Amino acid sequence: MLMGVVDTIMVGHVSTTALAAVALGNFYTFGLSVFGLGVLLALDPIVAQAIGAADRLAVTRGLQRGLILSVVLTVPTSLVLLTVDPVLTLVRQPAEVIPYAAGYVYRVLPAVWPFYAFVVLRQTLQAHRHTRPIVLSILATNLINAVLNYALIFGRLGFPTMGVLGSAWATTISRWLMAVSLLALGWKHLTPYLRHLAPRVFDPKPIGRMLRLGTPIGVQMLLEWGAFGAIALLMGWLGIIQVAAHQVALNLASLTFMVPVGISSAASVLVGHAVGRGDAEDVRRSSMAAILLGASFMSLAAVAFISFPAFLAGLYSESAEVLRLVVLLLPIAGVFQVFDGIQVVSLGVLRGLGDTRVPMIVSILGFWCLGIPVSLWLAFGRDLGAIGLWWGLVVGLAATAVFLIARIKHLEQYELARIMIDEHLGPHPGSEPAAGLTE
Repeated sequence: MLMGVVDTIMVGHVSTTALAAVALGNFYTFGLSVFGLGVLLALDPIVAQAIGAADRLAVTRGLQRGLILSVVLTVPTSLVLLTVDPVLTLVRQPAEVIPYAAGYVYRVLPAVWPFYAFVVLRQTLQAHRHTRPIVLSILATNLINAVLNYALIFGRLGFPTMGVLGSAWATTISRWLMAVSLLALGWKHLTPYLRHLAPRVFDPKPIGRMLRLGTPIGVQMLLEWGAFGAIALLMGWLGIIQVAAHQVALNLASLTFMVPVGISSAASVLVGHAVGRGDAEDVRRSSMAAILLGASFMSLAAVAFISFPAFLAGLYSESAEVLRLVVLLLPIAGVFQVFDGIQVVSLGVLRGLGDTRVPMIVSILGFWCLGIPVSLWLAFGRDLGAIGLWWGLVVGLAATAVFLIARIKHLEQYELARIMIDEHLGPHPGSEPAAGLTE
């Protein structure tokens, strides 16, 4: 996430058009890549529960099949990304921004597969509680990304001035380096699972079960990012200033959001381990601790957003019009931070349990049946503009958080059951009454 923050800060000092172009390019790229990311997060319950059950073969198959799926998912994702120019034109984005946004997407496209491969390696390492290689690879890559942005955007260190396109090339190079460095740093932990092909690793039925488990996660993430993407596109109807201000406020909110995302990943691992061991009490303790920790951190972030909006906005842009609107949006972002933290940690808990279908339905209800309609009504029906669009996000996130907490409480009434991918190990995901649980 910090890579995106650095990209945004640097291009924000080129021009407002450049800032808006990177905003749209980033949203389009990640929004269409997020489905594949979600599918690969099926590794959380598969690998974590296998580790809890001391099933080494299932871990090996999970990692190797995850890498197979990363290649398979890259193809349709890349093809869809090629539609950026006509799609942005169709949804009436500012004409002067579209060529730069499309150019950004085209140059980030070669980074789709290393992004997916990184996710597979990351989920496997964190399921083993080996997080040091992940942290070190990301820190190193962020430093390289910052240098590349400085050189390629502004034409320093002997490179030509490339502006928005330079930021895109920096992102592509950095994502490749991130995947390669994680493989190198985590090799000691990964090599036992990569040295030899596991039996039946290419069997289409287990791979199909992984897809059935992961697809609802991918759809849920696509729906959530689609809601934020819809708000970004609606900002484009209001003007470049609104797009740029929205990107700054959302970029800051997304940065703090990474902390509960990390807590969510930890919750998936700890809950998955407990399910694998059949320890219901540890599931409850880990779930409660994760939700309280996520909500507490985001409450502190909310205080910062509400207290220092002008200072934070000034890091991104020198445009008085952009800064004026960002100062109005950041306190609203502070409000939805708390709900956003609760809902993402709850998703991690449910993922550890193997419950993926209900969160998808909750996202449909919370974001698309409630949040987006409220955003449209406030922005265009009540003439609140960008502020109205953001208050709709608050409503959608709050409803989603409440629904997911209720789901966790409901599942605590059921007996734990491990997700099984290979037929000889037991039932496949979704065959139990509560998606990974049995009465």
